[in-house]
Amino acid sequence: MNDPLLKLLRSKARYTNEELAETLSLDTAEVSERIAAWEKDGTILGYQAVIDEEKVENSGVSAFIEVKVTPERGGGFDRLALRVAKFDQVVSCYLASGGYDLMVVVEGSDLREVARFVSEKLSTLDGVLSTATHFRLKAYKEKGFIFESEEPEGRLPVTP
Repeated sequence: MNDPLLKLLRSKARYTNEELAETLSLDTAEVSERIAAWEKDGTILGYQAVIDEEKVENSGVSAFIEVKVTPERGGGFDRLALRVAKFDQVVSCYLASGGYDLMVVVEGSDLREVARFVSEKLSTLDGVLSTATHFRLKAYKEKGFIFESEEPEGRLPVTP
């Protein structure tokens, strides 16, 4: 991402257009026009808050699911990936390199709900060869935000 305005919006979407213009030495009208154009053409899809789930009561669980698929003739991975992405439980879906084809991020109210999604919906799709589910235990950084600002003081004690 080379555009300084997009970088600022990504780091803090709550800047006013005036603050963005001042920071980048641009005209406020130009900033407003550029943002409106990006929203219209789909460059900017939406705005979200980054939430520290540790501070939210009953926040549920998140899982990263590696999915191996058979590419479709004429459609490659796209058609199946879009089918997966449309499930309500799916937060993110990426084509990935390595030992699997798709990385799917899923949220549910508990472990059983995620397990049901994988066994009843995801793994039963035509073209899905296998899945491997990894549950998120703790987040340290997300979207550029570090969750714990306190670093341990000094060196750790060494014991024999």
